[in-house]
Amino acid sequence: MQDFDLRDLDAFVAVARTRNFRRAALEQRVSVSSLSQRLRDMEERLGVRLMNRTTRSVALTEAGELLLARVGPAMSDVGDALNQVRGLRAVPSGRLRINAPPPAVDLALAPMVGPFLAKYPQVDLEIVADSGFVDIVAQGFDAGVRYGEHLAQDMIAVPLGAPQRYAVVASRDYVAKHGRPMHPKDLLKHACIRTRFSSGVMFDWEFEKNGRLVKVSPPAKLVATYLGLALRAVHDGVGYWATFEGYVRYGVKSGALVSVLDDWCPPFDGPFLYYPGRRQPPPALAAFVAFVADWRKQARSKTKAT
Repeated sequence: MQDFDLRDLDAFVAVARTRNFRRAALEQRVSVSSLSQRLRDMEERLGVRLMNRTTRSVALTEAGELLLARVGPAMSDVGDALNQVRGLRAVPSGRLRINAPPPAVDLALAPMVGPFLAKYPQVDLEIVADSGFVDIVAQGFDAGVRYGEHLAQDMIAVPLGAPQRYAVVASRDYVAKHGRPMHPKDLLKHACIRTRFSSGVMFDWEFEKNGRLVKVSPPAKLVATYLGLALRAVHDGVGYWATFEGYVRYGVKSGALVSVLDDWCPPFDGPFLYYPGRRQPPPALAAFVAFVADWRKQARSKTKAT
């Protein structure tokens, strides 16, 4: 054990967890070459290979899997202990990593980032936008953001924002040329802009009115994985787009976009910030949870005032 220190084991766990030297190096705040050298030195001292490397991937050997299974939880406990000690300080500090789907990043988290970092300048914030579902503990995140139906029961969930709703919109010119759908199934006759997620799935568009649920899979004139492309396309008259209202609110307000089927698009709960309930949250996360609660309280006060 005298041949190793916590930095060696922390580096190994980071690479083993991410399966990527570049991402692990960013987390460790070191260069890729120095991280790779540290792992090679570690393997030489152990006398066994821990991982097989190619130019594109990292795969653990049997010895590496065994070491990760024993050391990973221990390093997590060490991190928790250090965070508890840091929590005794008056000012929260350290790194805070959050995983969230892009709409939650754009519409809920983004407005909070500047004010939060201004209030807690010793916190380093990393937000990863990811439309897929991840195990935040296994992937080294302090917290995640998801909508209510996708939350695990062993997680503490904190409302992150006000209720949201979907909107179906098209450019004013498109509506003038091709008409306005009066029922969700009318969209089957229109050009539409669809979204394909990182998993490869392209979900149906869901509508609800008076307890009746209608799903449609309209023809895709354009399939986009990037929201910015879809937003530009709907303004350019490509077709109808179903998206979060927050992305198109200003376009509708200006008259550039026309919102249709509003009575089929009821509001739903906004995103939730969630984190493991069986551990004491790190100081930076505890500060962010308190910040979110205060942010929402101020938002409700502004809404009542108007």
